[in-house]
Amino acid sequence: MSTLAIILIIVAVVVVALIALSALRGKSAEKRRARARELRDRSEIQRTQAEKERAGADEQEARARREAAEAEERARVADRRHAEAEQQADRARAIDPDRKRGGLLRRRKREPDRDEAADRG
Repeated sequence: MSTLAIILIIVAVVVVALIALSALRGKSAEKRRARARELRDRSEIQRTQAEKERAGADEQEARARREAAEAEERARVADRRHAEAEQQADRARAIDPDRKRGGLLRRRKREPDRDEAADRG
């Protein structure tokens, strides 16, 4: 019987060790699950915040592109108006009677001042 008792004691020790091991594994596994859940929650919060920041940045970029396009359009309109004004100035110079008569080399007739006209008369 002593052999049988030794075998039973060994089996009992092994069974107790297995029960203790499974109990400890359960607690550590639950701790790991809780930690993994916490990390997932944190990463989801960070992901959501990053997506919001990205959406804000995209909106800001779109606004900047729109403003740049508007500025380019204003510049084109200003250039067009400037060219039209230059053309009108050229036409005005072309039809100016003072320019046609004298040109650049001819001296304009000087109108006598009122004081000179009074001195003569």
